[in-house]
Order: sequence, then C-alpha cells, then structure tokens
Amino acid sequence: MPAPNFVDYVKICCRSGAGGAGSAHLHRDRFTSKGGPDGGDGGRGGHIILKGNQQLWTLLHLKYRKHVIAGDGQPGSHQQRTGADGKDVILEVPLGTIARNAETGEVLMEITRDGQTGILTSGGRGGLGNWHFKSSVNQTPRYAQPGEPGQEVWNILELKILADVGLVGFPNAGKSTLLSVVSAAKPEIADYPFTTMVPNLGVVAYRDDRSFVMADIPGIIEGAAEGKGLGIRFLRHIERNAVLLFMIPADSRDVREEYNILLNELEKFNPELLYKPRILAITKADLLDAELMEELARELPSGLPSIFISSVTGKGITELKDLIWQQIHGNTAEE
Repeated sequence: MPAPNFVDYVKICCRSGAGGAGSAHLHRDRFTSKGGPDGGDGGRGGHIILKGNQQLWTLLHLKYRKHVIAGDGQPGSHQQRTGADGKDVILEVPLGTIARNAETGEVLMEITRDGQTGILTSGGRGGLGNWHFKSSVNQTPRYAQPGEPGQEVWNILELKILADVGLVGFPNAGKSTLLSVVSAAKPEIADYPFTTMVPNLGVVAYRDDRSFVMADIPGIIEGAAEGKGLGIRFLRHIERNAVLLFMIPADSRDVREEYNILLNELEKFNPELLYKPRILAITKADLLDAELMEELARELPSGLPSIFISSVTGKGITELKDLIWQQIHGNTAEE
C-alpha cells in the first residue's frame, strides 16, 4: 500500500439531526367540530453511525470529509402520525478503528468485527404530540414538545491494525524482507533506515490451508515512546497484535541490549504490551557459521522463545511459522 494512501488518523466534525417537533393538532372532521388532541410525535433526528468493514484497510476515504451531517427528523401531524426519522449517516471504517471525543479524549467505541455498528453521535429525540398530555383536567391541550436539537461534536477516528503477529525491531532489522518472503505483500525494501513509513500487512500461508496475518511496523528507535523518530504514531498498532516478533540482526553490536531497548520502549508506551507472547528472531543468520551461532545463542535472553532465520536463504522460516502458530493458538504446531 503506497504511503500517501495509508491514513490511520482523522478528525471529523459530526452533526447529528434535530428531532422533529410534536404536533399540537386537535381533531376536526365534518362530524366533529371540537375534537380532542390527535397531534403525533416528531421523528427522531438522524444518527451518525460507525460500521465495521473488513474490506477496508485505511481511513483514507474519510481524510477529506471534515463535516458529516445527518438529517433532521420531521414534525408530527394529525391523526397521531409520527414524523419521519432523520436520515442516518453510516461511516464504514476498517476493523480496529477507535473513536474518541476530540476534546475530552474519551473512548466512545471500538470497531473490531465486520458488520459491527455503533452510534457515534446520537440524533435528537422527537417531541411528543399533544395527545400525550391529555388528562381529566385538561381535555384539549394545545401544546406539544419541541424536538431535541442535534449534537455537533468533533471526534477522532484512530486505526490500530488488527494482526496476529507484529514485527518489532530497529530500522533495517529485516522486517520488510521477512514479510515479503512469507507472504504476498510487497513492502518497499532498501538498505537505508526508515524504508518502511507505514504499517504493511501480509497473510502468511501455514500448514493445511491455514493462515495468519503479519504486520510490519515501521522501525522503532530509542526514545520512540517520547516521540522520537516515527514516535508513537505507529507504536499503537502493536497494541492489537496477538504475538510480538522481535527481530534483531545477527550483525548487531549487542543483541541483548537491543532487545532490552525495544522492550523498554514498549513498556513506556503501554506496560500491558509486556504481557503479550514474545518471540525473538535473529535475522541475517546466513552471516553466521555454526560456531558463531552457538556463541550468540548463549547471549540471548533466557526464557524467551528464540530462533535464527535468514530471509535470503530461507533458513529457519518454516520453524519460525511453527513457533508463531504455537504462540498464537497455544498448542503445538501439527506436522
């Protein structure tokens, strides 16, 4: 997906519809000159609704739609006829979208399932017609309720990518190369830092026609949680990944130190990320001979599933898939 087309944050003004006024009509026909109240209720104002669509991967279609306006409800009429409801506006969004109030930061809803809907901004209620107010002491009320006004609120829509496994590592750790090897995704690959400027998704084929989704997150640097480099803009995508695959190249100066830096940045951004299953992959293993590999293995963090891989030669790729599947589903991969 080209970088200009990936939009994961939009701010929109949502104006819901006003409710229609209730009717204060009194019944009249050729046989009745002074009938009782028969004014109908006003219609509800239109809602602004979010709806999940699994075919969408970005908020690009909402980037330039700054104002969303729903229809007003119609007034009630005689014979207790209720006015028509205002027209709702349905905004389709990709799965993983979070809606929050722009002023307070309050999370309003999360869309995580295809077809899931939620009211982002409620329309005003329609006013009650005068027949509601009839009583033994007031047989012919000549008043009705006005409709409630609509709301005008600025909301933020923020996309957090839904993926089974997220690739975590410094720039040039080989994340994009791995994704291109194990899936049909075609991320940009080059030998300079920050080649990946947007998250890329790929579907990884596994045994027996099974599959899982892998997300290549733009490279993290020390201080990312404070906004350095690409900052926290893409760290939030990691929150929705079931498994975190840490990737550190074999030619790294200190594998354990790099791992601890990455772990520290995730902890500062969101401590809950430390509870996610983790795997450590040492990339560019084709640069190592058996002796160097054995020596490096002794330096790896203990108690952490780890594996040596090479996206160039294919070394360890099948075993890595098995390990990822086991971590995602909590069972032993089938042969």
